[in-house]
Amino acid sequence: MSTLRLAARLPTRAGAGALARRWQSTKQPSLKARLAELIPEHQAYVKDIKTKYGGKTFAPVQVDQLYGGMRGIPALIWEGSVLDPIEGIRFRNYTIPEISEKLPKAPGGQEPLPEGLFWLLVTGEIPTQEQVDSLSKEWAARAGLPEFVEEIIDRCPPTLHPMSQFSLAVTALNHDSAFAKAYSEGISKKAYWEPTFEDSMSLIAKLPTIAGRIYRNVYGQGKLPAIDAEKDYSYNLSNFLGFGENGQFVELMRLYLTLHSDHEGGNVSAHTGKLVGSALSDPFLSYAAALNGLAGPLHGLANQEVLVWVQRMLTKLGKEPTDDQVKQYVWDTLNSGTVVPGYGHAVLRKTDPRYVAQREFALKHLPDDPLFKLVGQLYKVVPDILLEAGKAKNPWPNVDAHSGVLLTYYGLDQMNFYTVLFGISRALGVSAQLIWDRALGFGIERPKSYSSQAIEKIFKDQ
Repeated sequence: MSTLRLAARLPTRAGAGALARRWQSTKQPSLKARLAELIPEHQAYVKDIKTKYGGKTFAPVQVDQLYGGMRGIPALIWEGSVLDPIEGIRFRNYTIPEISEKLPKAPGGQEPLPEGLFWLLVTGEIPTQEQVDSLSKEWAARAGLPEFVEEIIDRCPPTLHPMSQFSLAVTALNHDSAFAKAYSEGISKKAYWEPTFEDSMSLIAKLPTIAGRIYRNVYGQGKLPAIDAEKDYSYNLSNFLGFGENGQFVELMRLYLTLHSDHEGGNVSAHTGKLVGSALSDPFLSYAAALNGLAGPLHGLANQEVLVWVQRMLTKLGKEPTDDQVKQYVWDTLNSGTVVPGYGHAVLRKTDPRYVAQREFALKHLPDDPLFKLVGQLYKVVPDILLEAGKAKNPWPNVDAHSGVLLTYYGLDQMNFYTVLFGISRALGVSAQLIWDRALGFGIERPKSYSSQAIEKIFKDQ
């Protein structure tokens, strides 16, 4: 299938569609064209795995795992990333340092572009600079919102939480879903992935526009500027938020969106998107559901909780506390029955590589910031305290221990908005997997559940 034919099928408005076609590369295959080449290969690969290993079993499931949120139960296929307890996250088998080195950058930039990571998550391949630039332009071409969605956002009271507004707007985009339309017209199952791809591309493209409109409505920043088709995704997001002139903030967004994009399939937002998508709900409905899971305080609000705790510590101890003062504050937190936010992880058993990447960014750009210096002190003292207190299997910091401090440094201190940024980034991983779920023909999720009485009956005589 030619690149021109692929571009002609984009379900965008007339003007945006023309712009998207204009940006399609004639030298290298588009993302959709490359995906069309890869799908038959991966279908055959999965078929071979199922033939060889379909009858194999994993370790037995413990009753405690059923009561403990299914933690650790192997139950999903997630192609984009795997989380190793020691090594950390790998995106299509690349570590964070490797993607930082290998993924294309913006002109003059040093951080990987999230467009490149999405290409990697979808194809398993490191894209060229030309392919990433083409993806930036296509997303810019698709970024416009239907007028009724703009009106929905504008009619929300500023007191409505930004995540509620975000989910509402994403749900409303279902009105123009290519998948929903194709399904109603009787599309073949083998072709499900194509309109799913189109919806996913449009979803990702429109998220910065939605977020920017919400941000400006809630925090009084004026009208949204026009999209810049010559700039990358992170620049346009930063510009919508009012930070387009701050090159370091734009670089931070490139890093932030890349680091938060995917983290296996078992976390609440990723699993929710996959679960709802398994019912053949379109990508807009599936990701709106994922956003509602992300909004929960045990998932997407963690960096906000860290920032509040660190700011309180700084207020109480002053700008240059001693290590002993910091240690005492941590002990006081634990002794009050409160956890130390930002430390520990359900899977990881070492320092989160995403934390390390953010720390390296801070050392480069804001080494003397009081909040960052305090975060550095915590990095030195908290693990030993947690080990001594017996409070954590993993006493090391995770990604949330750092991100809020970086955002605050550059002036984005509206903490209620942080989860929206998380939501933009996590769409990359969820969308990539949903495309593959449709390409591989995965069925609706329907795990077996048990009542407590049923559990008792099963094991009472054992």
